[in-house]
Amino acid sequence: MTITPEQIDLWCQSPSEHQSLEFKEAKRQVDNSKLYKYCVAIANEGGGKLVPGVADEPPRNAVGTSAFHNPVEMEEKVYQAIHFRVDIEEVHHTNGRVLVFHIPSRPRGNAYHRNGVYLMRIGQALRPMSEDQLRRIFSEGDSHWLEKPSKTGLDRRDVVNLLDTQTYFDLLGLPYPTEQAGVMERLLNDQLIDQLSSKYSIRRMGALLLAKRLEDFPDLARKASRVVVYAGTSKLETRLDHTGTKGYAVGFQELISFVMSQLPQNEVVETAIRKEVKLIPEIVIRELIANALIHQDFTISGTSMMVEIYPDRVEISNPGEPVVPVERFIDGHESRNESLVRIMRRQGICEEKSSGIDRVISEVETFQLPAPDFFTGHRRTVVKIQGFKDFKQMDRRERIRACYQHCALKWVTSQQMTNQSLRERFGLTDNKNALVSQIITATVGAKMIKLDEQAGTSRHFACYVPFWA
Repeated sequence: MTITPEQIDLWCQSPSEHQSLEFKEAKRQVDNSKLYKYCVAIANEGGGKLVPGVADEPPRNAVGTSAFHNPVEMEEKVYQAIHFRVDIEEVHHTNGRVLVFHIPSRPRGNAYHRNGVYLMRIGQALRPMSEDQLRRIFSEGDSHWLEKPSKTGLDRRDVVNLLDTQTYFDLLGLPYPTEQAGVMERLLNDQLIDQLSSKYSIRRMGALLLAKRLEDFPDLARKASRVVVYAGTSKLETRLDHTGTKGYAVGFQELISFVMSQLPQNEVVETAIRKEVKLIPEIVIRELIANALIHQDFTISGTSMMVEIYPDRVEISNPGEPVVPVERFIDGHESRNESLVRIMRRQGICEEKSSGIDRVISEVETFQLPAPDFFTGHRRTVVKIQGFKDFKQMDRRERIRACYQHCALKWVTSQQMTNQSLRERFGLTDNKNALVSQIITATVGAKMIKLDEQAGTSRHFACYVPFWA
């Protein structure tokens, strides 16, 4: 493919770099070692273009580069270093010579490495791939874990005895068939069971969603949700340890009701009347549990989705590191279990485009709770959400996190964060303008948000957007 100067200018107009496009100013030279690593990372992400000679910070323009006088020789060096071919093209732009490295995608089921390190990009930084990501790549081409059979050699009566088909039809809003053949047809169409001759097999996904008793499926028993209630603010004293028995779909509302029954009560004052409310609103618990169930890595054995309840907080976790970086949960839309998401969405349990996290942040702001803390542990994704805290009780990290999440929520709802909107989020009066400005400055300093220069440079009317906007 021949790249024209006009194409370079078109790339420069892109709002930001992305998986298939990486700019490097490199007016004089490029560090070969780092170049090889970028080629590996871009190939692992599906291939793309690495473009030396273009400013990598806005305003983005072609600046020219004198690196790699002999592209053919450099192609050979790249091949010797990373063992796959990268074509290098020279483009003679009016602002100077620009290079385009055409980086192919990795082969399906394989990942490239540099000196034993499998690389990917997080923003402009290079990072080793997580174990979860590598496992997903190496298993490409195999049938998904959820699609494999859990029980085989069954007749129609066995299937109906093992799965709560009545609740399934109720969740779909469909009348229950008068004959078992109609039940089998729906389960087959939804790819929850398979038929071979006159016998049936139940897929893992069908059992996980509809099992009357997960213990009837030995390969899934450890996937049951678990709720642990602690007496204090540490794990030292367990008051209750409860493991669910039903499939995720047919037992979802029962699980939510059980968690809510175990939450501590908080006393609040509204219009001079004291009343008791739960530590965390039900809609927040519902969305976070649904999110944890559908985004877990089922290939990790011996562990399950957990809800841990303390007197002052709730921690919800699931096996596996996230597909989307935790700081992008509000706007990210990728799922590792698309077929599971699709069915649970039809049952009204979750949303397919990750709007559940948006709803969580919105509800948290409505009740003026501390911002949820999303983070990764050892092969787990965790969210910690606390009960009500007065603004004065929040530490610096909690205020910065709340500022970032408020800014991101504004962005995904086609609005922008201002000093006033953040004051309202914290429930502060107008005379706290300077204090809120300090929080915004700290969040900008942490590179979580940035000033929206298109909205003007006046500090009094300043608007802010997330760092990735």
